Amino acid sequence: MKNIKYIIIVLCSFCIVACESELDIEPQQSVSEDVATATADNIEAILVGAYNTGRGNYDGDIANISVLFGNTDQVEWNGTFSNLRDIYFKQMVNNNGSANTIYGNYYLLFGNVNTVLANLDKFTDPDRQDRIEGEAKFLRGLAYFDMARLFGQQYNAAGGNTQEAVPIVLDPPNVTRQVARNTVEEVYVQAISDLTDAYAILPDDNGNRADKYAAQALLARVYLQQGNYSAARDAAHDVIENSGHSLMPTFSAVFDSDDNTAETIFSWVITTQEGANAQVTHFATQALGGRGGDISITPAYLSKFDSPLDERGNFYYTDAGLTLSLKYVRQFANTEQVRLAEMHLIRAESNFREGTSLGLDPLVEINTLRARSSAPALGALTLDLILNERELELGFEGFVLHDYKRTKRNIGGLPYNDNKLIFPIPQSAIDRNPLLTQNPDY
Repeated sequence: MKNIKYIIIVLCSFCIVACESELDIEPQQSVSEDVATATADNIEAILVGAYNTGRGNYDGDIANISVLFGNTDQVEWNGTFSNLRDIYFKQMVNNNGSANTIYGNYYLLFGNVNTVLANLDKFTDPDRQDRIEGEAKFLRGLAYFDMARLFGQQYNAAGGNTQEAVPIVLDPPNVTRQVARNTVEEVYVQAISDLTDAYAILPDDNGNRADKYAAQALLARVYLQQGNYSAARDAAHDVIENSGHSLMPTFSAVFDSDDNTAETIFSWVITTQEGANAQVTHFATQALGGRGGDISITPAYLSKFDSPLDERGNFYYTDAGLTLSLKYVRQFANTEQVRLAEMHLIRAESNFREGTSLGLDPLVEINTLRARSSAPALGALTLDLILNERELELGFEGFVLHDYKRTKRNIGGLPYNDNKLIFPIPQSAIDRNPLLTQNPDY
């Protein structure tokens, strides 16, 4: 995401949520639809607006919510925000502020990207048109995948998946539209379709914006969540072998940078002028730009490490009696959505489950990651060890909720499929759209 300055008033006029009528509000200051979509530059401005809207969720909020919602014994909540406290204790109500904001931001994003996709004929350069289309579909695929995981029950690899997720909207905003919720299966199909299209038409490199390997990396994540291990393995392998990204030589170097590193596949750009890193806000001390440690690390999490030599197990500092992660110490650091270590973990787990060794033997791959952090090599591998390795490598980055759900482990004393482990549909949306239904127990 480059900091390109456009006539952003276009976004206020045209990129409003299409799904619920209460979000289809005509702005007081706007330009007409014809002007807003008149030129290729205007359409790209709307795409930039989609990135900015997406950053409203991916500035660290989604990751923090997964950490708190998925917590069993890894973190403690020390803050005062009631919306996050209720997520941590699995006691949300149907007007939870985090759920409302996330839901609204996603449909704002859909308004942006659907407008872009409806106006691709404004582009005369086919390469630019492909890039814009690919980026828009990347953002839409990412958003629908995460919405399905947050607002719907876990995908069932055995089939079915008729559980409700969220409404799919593929057209520009329409104030008269009312749409019912689609199933988890339908939303996953849409996300995979968008990401597959994005992979096919995006360039190999696209600066700070999404490229083809960002789309492929997300596909690997989606397939893993589905339990489609052969597809997850193959997608992760493609990224590892062909993206040009590489593991940083040390674990600390992944997080101690003013910009993206060689390991970063896709991130959301945060600057001093635009946004703030919400992971820093809730994990860091006030001196580092945070709130003093709303989220702290527990001894139970640190006990998961099997060696005192493992850099990851020592990657913390203490302040006022709290143990805080060194991953989040730069107030305006980019928020990393996908990094290469995750692809290695996906390939290793998928190879292990499939009894294959595409790229590397699973044990070799896990030990390669461990060596980067000075952890001693494992002599043998089990699925539990692989899953534990994901917690050690990806801790506090937003994976725990979804990893525990897909592997059907209890979360904070609740079964993985407990209704209290999914978000409520905002009550305000239901009040204005009679086609929407609420999740059970809300």
